[in-house]
Amino acid sequence: MRFLRTLVLPLIMLIPPASAGAGDDDRIRIGGSGGGLGAMKILAAAFKKTHPLADIVVLPSLGSSGGIKAAIAGSIDVGLSSRPLKDTERAQGAVAVEYGRTPFVFVAAPKVVVSNITLRELIAIYAGKTGAWPDGKPLRLVLRPEDDSDTRMLRRMSPAMDAAVTAAYARAGMIFAVTTQESMNAVEKLPGALGVATLAQIISEKRAVKVLSFEGVTPAPGAIAGGKYPYFKPEYMITGPKPSRRAREFIAFVRSRAGQEILTSSGYLVVTAAAGVP
Repeated sequence: MRFLRTLVLPLIMLIPPASAGAGDDDRIRIGGSGGGLGAMKILAAAFKKTHPLADIVVLPSLGSSGGIKAAIAGSIDVGLSSRPLKDTERAQGAVAVEYGRTPFVFVAAPKVVVSNITLRELIAIYAGKTGAWPDGKPLRLVLRPEDDSDTRMLRRMSPAMDAAVTAAYARAGMIFAVTTQESMNAVEKLPGALGVATLAQIISEKRAVKVLSFEGVTPAPGAIAGGKYPYFKPEYMITGPKPSRRAREFIAFVRSRAGQEILTSSGYLVVTAAAGVP
């Protein structure tokens, strides 16, 4: 197997506790699921316009579980997760606020000739039965780690897709990307690449990839709301047992009208009735 990155540093261990150092009352450390980082950077910039003393740091991808663990430990102030909390995490004092849902999308290199893909075609691609695009050019499938939420989403699409994903991981020479950012870097740069992402990541990071419609349906927040597009990721902000004042203010801003407008323009279906506001 060919990895785009061979070493992943335990970033959580490198983050100093949020309570250490001068001026930390105004500091907000945000980290976790890579798909939410781009929108959080936009939200952070907007928050600073009305809270100029706030010092906001958006960390590189820690993954959902990493963001939750760091928030519980107090290493960061706001964790980002694309999955709900587990009972064991709630028992440790973690609180989740769902702030939006964004389409889970299939993306291709910019010059790929197709604009739509079907489940039947995806099954053939992941199973290794299809290795070229309709114009005959090679198709390069970019995979995520087996325990990643993207991979779990693929497996849930159908029993046949689950089996096809298993077959993809068994083949030699496959391209793997550890983080969502690495995955999109690969799709942008590799001719004929095919991968997965969220619409929010594509929009907020201004990615030069081709978002494919699925079974003739264009992935959009409105399509989620109307039930036409069934595949989406929920996004949560996570705080630990004792969230800081600035963290509470930032979460309130994300849920405000100004924050919701940013989320909507970034490819989210805004969730306004989330429970568990700290």
